[in-house]
Amino acid sequence: MIKRQHSGRHLREDAGAWPDRGETPMSGPDKPWIFRTYAGHSTASASNALYRSNLDKGQTGLSVAFDLPTQTGYDPDDALAKGEVGKVGVPVSHLGDMRSLFRDIPLERMNTSMTINATAPWLLALYIAAADEQGADRLTLSGTTQNDIIKEYLSRGTYVFPPAPSLRLTTDVIAWTYTNMPKWNPMNVCSYHLQEAGATPVQELSFALATAVAILDGLKDSGAIPQEDFPRVVGRISFFVNAGLKFITEMCKMRAFTELWDEICRERYGVEEEKYRRFRYGVQVNSLGLTEPQPENNVYRILIEMLAVVLSKNARARAVQLPAWNEALGLPRPFDQQWSLRMQQILAYETDLLDFGDIFEGSTEITAKVEELKTQAREELARIDAMGGAVAAVDSSYMKAKLVEANSARLSGIESGEQIVVGVNKWTESEPSPLATGEDGGILTVPEHVEQEAIDRLTTWRSQRDQEAIATALKDLEAAARDGSNIMEPSIAAARAGVTTGEWGATLRRVFGEYRAPTGVGQSVRDGAGDLAAIRADVEAVSARLGRRLKFLVGKPGLDGHSNGAEQIAVRARDCGMEVVYEGIRLTPAQIVNAGIEEDVHVIGLSILSGSHLALVRDVMDRLRRDGADDIPVVVGGIIPEEDAIALKAMGVAAVYTPKDFQLTDIMADVVKIVSTRAEKAA
Repeated sequence: MIKRQHSGRHLREDAGAWPDRGETPMSGPDKPWIFRTYAGHSTASASNALYRSNLDKGQTGLSVAFDLPTQTGYDPDDALAKGEVGKVGVPVSHLGDMRSLFRDIPLERMNTSMTINATAPWLLALYIAAADEQGADRLTLSGTTQNDIIKEYLSRGTYVFPPAPSLRLTTDVIAWTYTNMPKWNPMNVCSYHLQEAGATPVQELSFALATAVAILDGLKDSGAIPQEDFPRVVGRISFFVNAGLKFITEMCKMRAFTELWDEICRERYGVEEEKYRRFRYGVQVNSLGLTEPQPENNVYRILIEMLAVVLSKNARARAVQLPAWNEALGLPRPFDQQWSLRMQQILAYETDLLDFGDIFEGSTEITAKVEELKTQAREELARIDAMGGAVAAVDSSYMKAKLVEANSARLSGIESGEQIVVGVNKWTESEPSPLATGEDGGILTVPEHVEQEAIDRLTTWRSQRDQEAIATALKDLEAAARDGSNIMEPSIAAARAGVTTGEWGATLRRVFGEYRAPTGVGQSVRDGAGDLAAIRADVEAVSARLGRRLKFLVGKPGLDGHSNGAEQIAVRARDCGMEVVYEGIRLTPAQIVNAGIEEDVHVIGLSILSGSHLALVRDVMDRLRRDGADDIPVVVGGIIPEEDAIALKAMGVAAVYTPKDFQLTDIMADVVKIVSTRAEKAA
């Protein structure tokens, strides 16, 4: 812990004692926000050690990253979980894992944020069961479940069920916590991932507020909350936002958020008490702009982005978590997370930021920008409302298409040089970075044996359960899902009985079915980046030699739902004249290979951002060989370390692309050349 006093503010002096709920006693004008790092990997026990270490270093709240199988309701031994276990977060398959995750961490004193959406009721149920075992009073539990399914359809991709039952589950969590865990934030309306998908500030404002309106309208119509208590429930809705490098605009966006939310709460829902109209938000600053080339520059980017959400007292974040400098390279190590935590602590405790009121109040420039953003956001909100609200705007692909279009424009600006990115498209000459050297390559790598060990632990867990209790719990869960009863109590009972994440997910899939969201790549973007005329001519020439249009399958194997890169590749390939097959996210290697053969494609492109590239690509290549289709070249894109790129090429991959390869048209030229060379050899 830092033992420092500054401007009348101090952290607790008892080193190793964790502050209650992230609140630090202080006598100054304002309190620091909650300090978090988004963390979790490999196993529950390894993640627990990381959490306790971070808390000892002065972190004042937990932010749990779950792995993709957990987020999408699968057990580690499911075919779709192959290669994904423990990669982007911690696997939590049952109550035993949740116990291990929070061992020796007093949940009654923690403020815990869980980034979980489709399976939010289940992970909250496991958390409650673990807290009950600790003897915690549910009325005092404090934290947040993200529980924003609408943005999952638009950007992050960890949805499971169709919109209607998904929103019902969200409503169940809100209604249950309202009486049983009144200090819990049951939903975090999350615009963070919208910006990661390319959203403009106006889109981030309007799409997030439209989501909040859809949830609250549905909750109000459901009758789950007495009318007189509805304002208090509105006051428990929180937000999770993003902040990019245009930090003046981003700060104005946050001021616009606070004013628009106050307006909506007052005018649409009749909330009279000011405290229930407050825009309460946490933030992780932008990861989309972090670069693989010259990654040391990311430290400055992260600091500048943080200013947008802490400088303005009237729109200051209640909780901040910062990415690490190396997240464009891979998973951050404990030191990297510590570096980001220290950035927050220095700003909060070594500067005089918290000694002053709002330093932008009265600025004509700031006021004008805030009013401009509010006006444009109201116009977009009106358009969405006219469509029938946020869910209708998802189903029609309106929101998704707008995000794909905005992201295309952003990438075009970088490719053309109109938007300067230091070390990427300007000032690229660089000394070797000592940060990325060493045996670990500057990142944390999750070993492949973690998956088999998780499967072994799961097998042991299943063998030790009371099977009759499991059957009863699952029967009660299914009954509640079918008859419309609140899902939380049967989920908590199932957690205590020993039900697994995959069993909970399978039960609800039987009742609700599954869903595939629109891809948003149906409309062409303008020819505004690079010389598409030249590449189109090359496509025509190769297509003529092939005797038909060059056909490109873009695939997303595994559970990785971050589809932005795949969408942009699909759009650019189509705009270059190729025929594109893109069926969205969450496909097995077998499905991708079958599609490649059935569609008779000339090249397969795989996009994998979850770190599971070695296992998934190996599976694809093996299947192509077994099916006699290994003449189809495969290219791979993702966050892929150099040693892994070498391994992929040894498997037979024709080319590997990472974030440093930002010129999409150059990638298209490579693909055309690869197909042309293969065709010449075959001839």
